[in-house]
Amino acid sequence: MNSSIVSIGLANPGSPIDQSAIADFMQAAHQLDENEARKLNFLYRKSGITSRYSVLKDFEKRNFMDYSFFPKSENLEPFPGTKTRMELFQHHAGSLCESAVKDCLKETDVNFKDITHLILVSCTGMVAPGIELELMQRLEMSNTVERYCIHFMGCYAAFSGLKLADKIVRAEADAKVLLVSVELCTIHFQKEYTEDNLLANSLFADGAAAALVVNSAKGLKLKSYLSQVLWKGENDMAWGIGDFGFEMRLSKYIPGLLDEGIQSLKEVFEKKFNLSTIKNFAIHPGGKQILQKVQQAFGISEEENRHALEVLKNFGNMSSATILFVLQRFLLDDEVSGDILALGFGPGLTLETLHLEKS
Repeated sequence: MNSSIVSIGLANPGSPIDQSAIADFMQAAHQLDENEARKLNFLYRKSGITSRYSVLKDFEKRNFMDYSFFPKSENLEPFPGTKTRMELFQHHAGSLCESAVKDCLKETDVNFKDITHLILVSCTGMVAPGIELELMQRLEMSNTVERYCIHFMGCYAAFSGLKLADKIVRAEADAKVLLVSVELCTIHFQKEYTEDNLLANSLFADGAAAALVVNSAKGLKLKSYLSQVLWKGENDMAWGIGDFGFEMRLSKYIPGLLDEGIQSLKEVFEKKFNLSTIKNFAIHPGGKQILQKVQQAFGISEEENRHALEVLKNFGNMSSATILFVLQRFLLDDEVSGDILALGFGPGLTLETLHLEKS
């Protein structure tokens, strides 16, 4: 019995937006003076991100009179509330998921009506009837598809989705499980000039990904997994619903806390995954400093971590969808074989690990 990811499809809205254009927007939105604008520009240049995607077109506009989502006012008032942002999520999420699923299944012999289970993952929007039902209608899936939704778990949520998919396939050998992650992080831009908002606004982006998990000897075999909560970082990463969208708490201490946590868990990883024999690491690109700290913790080079670095560079952090962008590169890379250890991080501070084998 092999529960495996056999295909991954990706989707992003519109065209890539240059990171420097987003920096210009943020300067104007925060109404920064010359000194603070210089600090912001430095952060964006050192972010490891060249471009990101957004369902919003305003980040490319230099004149507030050209805004289509935010108010046509210099101070962005009246600032859009949570209801308005959820309406935007509902408008865009379904079509983005559809594109990701079509990309996922196009090279397989599985069609939409073959799907038996559908798992939707998102922490940036919720609606009922849900996006999973809209997706079923868009793709004319069977009305008997079993549906599961994983909401508000943050950047590591796709790991939870993959673990659920694995358990389903192990219980039902003929199951064809579709995991779909959609995150529209940029609709939650916050204009209050705080350290948390500054970091979040510099990193997050929009995207969707779909993974097909079936009983197969090919692809990325799901071997085992482990979840750990690093309680010391409980207050350093959090995600809550505010009056003006969802609000992120993201402290500068997270990279150090993850490094400390990984160091303390190496013996556990050795016992669970036979860590010393693993050469391939698929790391969630939570940010440049996070990737650097994880590289140091596991003694891997930038070249060995190139897939995560390239995803961060070209797409930014798309929350839960991001690890699937990284895993797709491992799936398509002919030079990668054998064991892979995937790692993701999120509120808690939670560290998720997933042991895969590429055959």
